Amino acid sequence: MKPSKIRPSRKASSFTESVIREMTRLAIDHDAINLSQGYPDFAAPMELKEAARAAIAADINQYPITWGAEAFREAIAAKYRDRYGMTWVDPLRHVTVTCGSTEAMIASMLGILDPGDEVVLFEPYYENYRPDSIISGAIPRLVTLREPDWTFDPDELAAAFGPKTRGIVLNTPNNPTGKVFTRAELETIAALCVEHDVIAFTDEIYEHITYDGHAHIPPGSIPGMEDRTVTISALSKTYAVTGWRVGWVIAPDALAGGIRSTHDFLTVAAAAPLQEAGTVALGLPEQFYVDEAAAYTVRRDLLVSILRGTGFKAEPPQGAYYVMADIRGVTRDGEDDVAFATRMVEEVGVAVVPGSSFFSDPANGRHLVRFAFPKKLETLEAAGERLRRAFA
Repeated sequence: MKPSKIRPSRKASSFTESVIREMTRLAIDHDAINLSQGYPDFAAPMELKEAARAAIAADINQYPITWGAEAFREAIAAKYRDRYGMTWVDPLRHVTVTCGSTEAMIASMLGILDPGDEVVLFEPYYENYRPDSIISGAIPRLVTLREPDWTFDPDELAAAFGPKTRGIVLNTPNNPTGKVFTRAELETIAALCVEHDVIAFTDEIYEHITYDGHAHIPPGSIPGMEDRTVTISALSKTYAVTGWRVGWVIAPDALAGGIRSTHDFLTVAAAAPLQEAGTVALGLPEQFYVDEAAAYTVRRDLLVSILRGTGFKAEPPQGAYYVMADIRGVTRDGEDDVAFATRMVEEVGVAVVPGSSFFSDPANGRHLVRFAFPKKLETLEAAGERLRRAFA
C-alpha cells in the first residue's frame, strides 16, 4: 500500500515530547512540588513589572523593529562591552532580540548551518540542542562531560572535529550539570574552533548564577573567538521572568545577517512592552547580581543538604540552578531513572527530571535525576519533608 502523505514530517516524528515539560504536567496532575522545570516560584523584580505595565499603558504595543527596540539593543551591547570587555559589539549590527533563548538558538542554527554540516554537542545536554541540530539539517557529534566535576577529555573533543564540522554548542553555566567552563577549557575549545574554522553557539542564560568563586567567562571574549562566536542569553533566568520569552543573540557581521533574516521569518519580533522592561532590567545596579548569587547559594546548599540526608549522592553545582543527583542509594530493585521519577511524582509528591533525557544513549543517565532549585526556601523545605518521609 502506498504510504499516506497525511502525516507529520520525518523530523518531527523523530522528536518526543519535552521530558521536562511532561514532568511539569505530571506535577500538576499529582499536586507534587515541581522541582523539574527550571522556573522560579518567587516574584520578579518590581522594577521590571512596573516598567512592563508602564510600557503597555503608554501604548508600546505594536511591532517593534524586527531586530529589537533600539534602547534595548543598546543596553545589551553596553552590558557586553562593559562587563565582559567585548568592545566590538555594535547594537545596530550585531544584536538581535528574539523570543527567548530557545528561539535564539534555533534561529542561529537555521541561519548559519547547512544540511549535512556537523555540530559538536557536549552531553549531558539541555534537551533542545539535539532537535535544534536535526531541524537545521546538521549531524550531531557527541562529546561526554564526565562526573563528578563534569569535565571533558581534550582528546575526545579533538576527535569530534573533522572536515564537516561547522559548529559547536557550548552551554556555560551548564544545564543540567551546573558546570562552569574554566578559561583553560574555553581556550582548548577556542583553539579547535580556530584550527577547524568552526562557529561556537554559546548559551549563557545562567551567566549571573555562579557559586564559590566560579566566574562566567563568555566564550566570545576569548581571543580568536570574536569573529566566530554566536552569543545567546535572555532575561528569563536572571530576572525570574521565564514566561516573558525575551532573549538575544550577539553575532559578528559575517553571521548576523543570516540569523536576523531567519528570526524575521520565524517570529517577526519579541514582545514590544517587555523589551522596554528589559532595558530597565539591564540597568539594575551591580548589587542586584551580588544578592541574587547569594540567595541562590542558600537555596543550593539547602537542597544539597536535603538530598545527602535522604540517601541521594549530590555534589554542589558550580553554576545555574540544578543538581544532578545519583539515585542508586534510593532506588528499588530494577528501577531506572524514569520509573524512579514517576514514583517520585506519584508517591513522594516531588517532581524531578529523569537523567536519561539529557543523554543520546539513555543508559548513561539511568542513575541520575535532575532537581531544580529556583524556588522559595519554604518550597524546598516542603520538598525536603516529603523526601525525608519517603527515604530517610
